[in-house]
Amino acid sequence: MNARDGASGDARGGCSGSASDVAHLRPRGSSQGGLRQYNERVVLQAVRLHGALPSADIARLTHLTAQTISLISKRLLDDGLLVKGAPLRGKVGQPSVPLSLNPDGAFAVGIKVGRRSMDVLLIDFTGAVRERSTLEYRLPDPDLLLAEIGRRLAALRRKLGPGKRQLVQGVGIAAPLSIGGWRQLLGFPPALAARWNALDLQAAVQALSPWPVSLMKDTAAACIAELVAGRGRSVKSFLYVFVDTFIGGGLVLDSQLRAGASGNAGAVGSLPLWLARNVNDPMPAQLLSVASLLNLEQAWAGAGLDIGADARGLALAPPWREQTERWLAQAGAAIAQAVNSATCLLDLDGVIVDGSFSRELLAALLASTQAALPRYSWEGVAQPPLLPGTIGSDARALGGALLPLYANFAPDRELFMKVAS
Repeated sequence: MNARDGASGDARGGCSGSASDVAHLRPRGSSQGGLRQYNERVVLQAVRLHGALPSADIARLTHLTAQTISLISKRLLDDGLLVKGAPLRGKVGQPSVPLSLNPDGAFAVGIKVGRRSMDVLLIDFTGAVRERSTLEYRLPDPDLLLAEIGRRLAALRRKLGPGKRQLVQGVGIAAPLSIGGWRQLLGFPPALAARWNALDLQAAVQALSPWPVSLMKDTAAACIAELVAGRGRSVKSFLYVFVDTFIGGGLVLDSQLRAGASGNAGAVGSLPLWLARNVNDPMPAQLLSVASLLNLEQAWAGAGLDIGADARGLALAPPWREQTERWLAQAGAAIAQAVNSATCLLDLDGVIVDGSFSRELLAALLASTQAALPRYSWEGVAQPPLLPGTIGSDARALGGALLPLYANFAPDRELFMKVAS
């Protein structure tokens, strides 16, 4: 069985990076018999994590023998998963030839189904985006969205052609676990919410797709993208916070995504903001009710302003600035409370914050959150660093695309490689 003959299930991957970024994600192979496919995947992962490598460096990183690496490399080159680079000269002996991932070796599709927009990405074997399309809407109609997904998958098949379409590993959907939830905040008609609650989205997309389909919570998928292709490569345990229509998140412990019993670990948007003191008092508001982009856009709309200001780089410019700063103060304080609560339970190495907004607005939100952290007591716990995410709006669809790609090529079936001892 070669590296392309993978089983279904969650897996991981990402773009190449420096050795220091991935020191705690070292793939390690075995020279024992019967592990050919596993060792092939270990070699691919070593090249993915560290970039183009000569065979000697691959052997050192994977703890496989030079002979084993030679055999595996030949198979992967024959399969079109690796390509040779220009020989490296200037050292004693024969020049070494670096091996790198072949971008055309495999492909995957990621679909983000959101409450107000849908993104479809085609990525290649290196994780680079080859095709991107977006559909915006006021409310998500499942029938219209499924029809659009079918059209866009058919368009990708045509564009790829007979040869490359056979290399598509699957479709990964990133969607909220409860698209029909929080109806009052969204102005969601009850009938529309009921249609979403009755829909098996994965099965519905599978009926439209020639490739296998997987499904994951949208913010968990975004967390995958950050872990394997962004700042999370160098942070072992972190809370991931993603700000979109609603704020949400994901959780990584010891370099592995933790989905939880219901697939909803890291659901920071549902965290309460104050104590429930008496049985007759209203329930405490949730984090998402003050720290979501929906709140900011509603503030702009209430002031008679264009809610698309951030897309044009105007969120911090007059006349939007006054409403933006008010939202930043509230959202920063609320996120800081969530960071404090999570740290008390998890002893985090860091908190990574990202979102589907401009990098300028992200920096302002991080500054507001950082300023609010000292308002909470840190006695008995270590305050984690607050870090900006690096992926942005593509994170959810990219994470979805990584699911099938790495289900077929990663050595660890649990999505992320365990920390090396």
